[in-house]
Amino acid sequence: MDADGPARAAAVTRTAAVPHPGTPRPDVPRALATEAVHAGREDLASLGLHAAPIDLSTTYPSYDTRAEAARIDEFATTGARPVGPPVYARLDNPTTARFETALARLEGTESAVAFASGMAALTAVLLVRSAAALRHVVAVRPLYGCSDHLLTAGLLGTEVTWTDPAGIADAIRPDTGLVMVETPANPTLAEIDIAAVAHDCGSIPLLVDNTFATPVLQRPVEHGARLVLHSATKYLGGHGDVLGGVVACDEEFARALRQVRFATGGVLHPMAGYLLLRGLSTLPVRVRAASATAAELARRLADDPRVARVHYPSVGGAMVSFEVHGDPHEVIAGVRLITPAVSLGSVDTLIQHPASISHRIVPEDDRRSAGVSDRLLRMSVGLEDVEDLWRDLTQALSLSFERSRESAAR
Repeated sequence: MDADGPARAAAVTRTAAVPHPGTPRPDVPRALATEAVHAGREDLASLGLHAAPIDLSTTYPSYDTRAEAARIDEFATTGARPVGPPVYARLDNPTTARFETALARLEGTESAVAFASGMAALTAVLLVRSAAALRHVVAVRPLYGCSDHLLTAGLLGTEVTWTDPAGIADAIRPDTGLVMVETPANPTLAEIDIAAVAHDCGSIPLLVDNTFATPVLQRPVEHGARLVLHSATKYLGGHGDVLGGVVACDEEFARALRQVRFATGGVLHPMAGYLLLRGLSTLPVRVRAASATAAELARRLADDPRVARVHYPSVGGAMVSFEVHGDPHEVIAGVRLITPAVSLGSVDTLIQHPASISHRIVPEDDRRSAGVSDRLLRMSVGLEDVEDLWRDLTQALSLSFERSRESAAR
């Protein structure tokens, strides 16, 4: 027998009792900007670290298989996060857990569960409700195009009733398991009174897609939502280099989400968890700076005769949508500084044509009835100087307008 074996086993047992990384909460409330920098990192100084470590392990050693069996049984029964090493990376990861802890604090929820993408996160929510035989969803358009498609196509056995906010209460059935809204909505930036909708939901969980607003501009749980969905790819990451999704919620729902994540494998990679945690530290600064530029661009666009209509939410934000008199495809083709690309929330400004890309998968009649016209453009404003952005945008608008006049004269 290896004489060092018992010592190694004891060391592993002691490690298993270490609290989960990033879990301590402050004794006194802290401002959002402070939480963004420090949440999920409280234990670093005691570890002798300044930057959060990246744990890339796929498996974790243990000499006590009886204890491992008990931990796995507990997770299978309750969905509670294991204390100590995660056993296997599909069950948990310390780096990702730091991001989850931080995001939950920013959204004001007990917990958060991260996934490989925003769509994986939404899929997990629907599977949790389906497991409870509550497969009917009430939803308000517009939503992100792929969210719309996931609900409409019934890929997960769900059935959806589309309604306006005033019709939510009447649309709820005995088998309704979820009400879903997005505010500000993608891509029209239409806003919904979360508190009013939450009241109409009664005991049915309300999920709010908070991707556009982020917790910097609104925290849906403070208005009655139970679930807050983010495509973490967007503002939470903030640099266009990480794919992820997350649901902020109470611990009871989080336990069910963890079980689905373990069973289906839609886990967030540790490197993505690290980048998202780093992105959160600058989230308030980025969102506020980009929002100021977006508000100015929205003001200028509203005064521009080449623009038919501008959409900008009262809550603010870095998203601007506008409908042009000319050909929107020519605007996309004419930008030089602004990047013509799908997605949003990066440090650079992006522009795209929803009817061609992000909402192409939504049936045309449904798309138009939700306000997504063929002349609508969606712009995600970044951190560039407003004058440089306006110069690029106005020359692209001029090109579109002139070519439309030329076509009409033929």
